[in-house]
Amino acid sequence: MKFVTQEYITTVEIKKSKFIASLFPFDDFDRVMTRLKKEHPKARHHVYAYRHFNEFDQVVENCSDDGEPKGTSGKPSLKVLAGQGLINSAVIIVRYFGGVKLGTGGLVRAYSDAVNQVISES
Repeated sequence: MKFVTQEYITTVEIKKSKFIASLFPFDDFDRVMTRLKKEHPKARHHVYAYRHFNEFDQVVENCSDDGEPKGTSGKPSLKVLAGQGLINSAVIIVRYFGGVKLGTGGLVRAYSDAVNQVISES
């Protein structure tokens, strides 16, 4: 299992929509979410996914689509974290809508690509 010790940020642009992915330690989740909502008040979505160990050494996972169609953003982001073996880590993807609808498959690819890119940077 792998984890991150600091925040990493990348930006992916797909069909005029901008996806800003932040990968960071899970313990900073509330602070980073608050900061990103202040930094990006005009963003349409703040999608997140995280995986961490609880006090019983069990893996706890959670994600949110934050208004995107169900299962098109949070779940794919969580699957990337799990597939890369990341634990005690969280990712928040801020999306600015560019005016072109991506469709459900396009959203899954876009969010997965954003998370994969920020993991590669880390």
